[in-house]
Amino acid sequence: MNILTFDIEEWAIAKANGTGNPSLYSEYDSFLDKILDKLDERGIKATFFCLGMMAVDFSEIVKKIDSRGHEIGCHSNKHLWVNKMTEDEFLEDTRKATCSLEDCIGKKVLSYRAPAFSIGESNLWAFDVLAENGITRDASVFPAVRDFGGFPSFGEGEPVKIQRNGYEILEFPVSMSKIVGRDVAYSGGGYFRLFPEWYIEREMRRASYCMTYFHLNDIIPGTGKLMNRESYEAYFKEKGTLPNRLKRHLKSNIGRGGAMKKLFNLLEEFDFVSVEQAAKEEVTRVKEL
Repeated sequence: MNILTFDIEEWAIAKANGTGNPSLYSEYDSFLDKILDKLDERGIKATFFCLGMMAVDFSEIVKKIDSRGHEIGCHSNKHLWVNKMTEDEFLEDTRKATCSLEDCIGKKVLSYRAPAFSIGESNLWAFDVLAENGITRDASVFPAVRDFGGFPSFGEGEPVKIQRNGYEILEFPVSMSKIVGRDVAYSGGGYFRLFPEWYIEREMRRASYCMTYFHLNDIIPGTGKLMNRESYEAYFKEKGTLPNRLKRHLKSNIGRGGAMKKLFNLLEEFDFVSVEQAAKEEVTRVKEL
């Protein structure tokens, strides 16, 4: 089972940061259209996890994705990390996001992904909030150590039913591979851009389950600007020293030039499904939290 997902946020984040402009939005529009056309060509449906702000300020983008037959999931309202919020703040963020998305497409939103995979041991209450907001499918668990998130003790690298406080959520974690005995992601974000195509294809063929996750800024050729200190600290909630900003800049831009071609090659080589479609398969693993 290969699951195809995209996190849709760039338009809204650029507007919120004051860097948005018609030329940039047009570039995002163009690359999104290329992806949607390729998925139509291959007959593939994906899940697009969208910010609630996208449904308000760029509703035409969310409606376009929905009209092409893809699942709209929730990716928070303002792209705030769950592990940087209180439970009440997360409740309000999730409520506002799901309401905005549902009003936009006229459908119930059932799937969720936390920004930066920021649900882990320290904030298991996040699953309570998701259940309270009608979320039945989640893709927020990164079952290894990572910057600003991660859930290394989760243990599962395949779909599992999370049971907690009387409810059940179907979890689709990020899939991992082993490198020198260490669990490493390979199928999305900077990991996808860093690893060679042959390695990704090999790992996908070896595994019975693969969760992908892509952002437009992962696959648009070019190099983004180095963030200034103020923007960095507001977003990452840590010191915006030059070494920190340079490190993040490198991680955000390495491999972007060939990422679109790599993605399209994978779409030719493998079949994919959305989270919605994957949820129809029987899941026997159960994990109590």
